[in-house]
Amino acid sequence: MRILTAKKNGVEIALVQSEGIILKDVQSALDLMATVRYETGCVHMVIHKSSVVEEFFDLKTRLAGEILQRFINYHMKIAIVGDFSVYSSQSLQDFIYECNKGRDVFFVLTEEEALKRLSQV
Repeated sequence: MRILTAKKNGVEIALVQSEGIILKDVQSALDLMATVRYETGCVHMVIHKSSVVEEFFDLKTRLAGEILQRFINYHMKIAIVGDFSVYSSQSLQDFIYECNKGRDVFFVLTEEEALKRLSQV
């Protein structure tokens, strides 16, 4: 895993890059948040969909809610970058829509869009 940083509109944002899955359960989310804060001091993070376990996108597992609640509780804003149109679940599409209306969690298609959304909050 590599963590780079970018600055947009005066906001420092961590760009988490990984060849494998790093966000797989609540503990891995907590570890990731701690690592990002320790190494960069950032409270805004971008991660790619390919670094997130596939069960996250099956809302019946409750994994997405449990993980994202930790991000909110620890005041860490996150943008997940990827193509989410591959999922046919209407409840997941509704979940993504509601998250994108908020100020803490975003599901976006590009890293540039992620930086834009995170720098506006």
